[in-house]
Amino acid sequence: MKKLYIISLIALTCSTLGCKKFLDQPALGYYLDSDLFSNDATARTAVNAAYIPLTFTDAASNPVWVLGDVATDDAIIGGNAGEQADYTAIDLYNILPGNAAVQSLWARYYDGINRCNVVTGGLTADNTNVSEAVKTQIVAQAKFLRGYYYFVLTNFYGNIPLRLKVATLEDAALAATPQAQVYTQIEKDLTEAAAGLPSKWESATDQGRATKGAALALLAKVSLFQNKYPQAIQFSEQVEALGYSLTDNFADNFNSGAKTNNEAIFSVWHSRGAQPSQGNSLNYWFAPRTLNGAGTFFPTQSLVDNFEPNDPRLDLTLARAGKPYYDNTFDASWSTTGYLSKKHIQPISEVPVTTKNDGNLNYEAIRFADILLIKAEALNESGQSTAALIPLNRIRERARKNFSGTAPAGLLAPVTVVNQLQLRDIIRRERRSELALEFHRFFDVMRYGQAFAESALKPGAPNFNYSTNRFFPIPQTELNANGKL
Repeated sequence: MKKLYIISLIALTCSTLGCKKFLDQPALGYYLDSDLFSNDATARTAVNAAYIPLTFTDAASNPVWVLGDVATDDAIIGGNAGEQADYTAIDLYNILPGNAAVQSLWARYYDGINRCNVVTGGLTADNTNVSEAVKTQIVAQAKFLRGYYYFVLTNFYGNIPLRLKVATLEDAALAATPQAQVYTQIEKDLTEAAAGLPSKWESATDQGRATKGAALALLAKVSLFQNKYPQAIQFSEQVEALGYSLTDNFADNFNSGAKTNNEAIFSVWHSRGAQPSQGNSLNYWFAPRTLNGAGTFFPTQSLVDNFEPNDPRLDLTLARAGKPYYDNTFDASWSTTGYLSKKHIQPISEVPVTTKNDGNLNYEAIRFADILLIKAEALNESGQSTAALIPLNRIRERARKNFSGTAPAGLLAPVTVVNQLQLRDIIRRERRSELALEFHRFFDVMRYGQAFAESALKPGAPNFNYSTNRFFPIPQTELNANGKL
């Protein structure tokens, strides 16, 4: 029986409409597999669809921000008592398999995997309708995205079903695969993706597509998370060789006017004013209610205390009393912690209060600063602590340059410590400050181990237990549908 694919909210062709707008188009309807891969344009349609689950057009259905940061010591859920009850349950570690955030992220990212499998299953070697050059690039994008989806899923849920083809009724039930095997598949997908992706897309309209640098960067991260330090160093250096660099201005990574800066390795692209909407709704969820936001995401005092004195990244990362909040005066009553995130917010001059959920700020899923910190950690853990100081101090030097006015003596001074244990703590602290509120904290806290995780999380969530909360539970909806779990 021929497969029937539903492809919606995507452009007929990226080459004519441009990938910046490939999410701006109305639903196209239904495609038989023979039609979907009948030429280059329709094949691009299929891979465009695989990017959609990454977006924050509805941040409630992509709650990576809840699982990634609210579940840690970096942020809590705000709002009135009883609101966002399932998000508050994540915050307090009262987490059941039926939790909405736990179920939503699983469903959304497996939907992304299915869309990738549509591409890899449809663009086989015997397909002669799509040109070889386009086929190579499209399959490589799909494999990168599948690797990315699986990386996020296995770090949130642990052992998970590994689906590499479009599910049928006969194979819908699938047992969980051990995480080590999931990582093996991720590495395979990313290695093949890196071989087929360009270092840079030639057309400006292709911004937002995966590149060779994105695949290598994720390989570096995957290697680090498995304690494969030589490989993490190797892949980090391959990324460096492609010409990425730190922006002079730290805040450019969170500025809608600087989307294509040289630090961005893989961006989840958003466009404002599209119909149907393809704007970033994190702008709504994170903004205070006074400014027509939801006011649900509040940074913690613990995060603030992590920053070194006068670190300019603090006020570029979050809003606090006595400091401006873009084009408004910050009011501490807007947040129960006294702080708001600034990394995913746009000023009212860019996004009016009437359309707060339609921002055009990208989510920087992977940026070069992360790669430098991966390299520093891998070098230190492999006994090369002196060498680890070089990438670490590049991060601190950039931060120091962002101080407004004359910097105090000793501000973010270069690190000279070469004791491995001491340097480990320094790198971890630097990573938290640099990547704060970018939804990576849960992964770091958990991979650092039980002692670290319980020390970090128990003060705010006494219910936290590493043995039971190392991963989120498999969603109840999946348990009901998949009898082999």
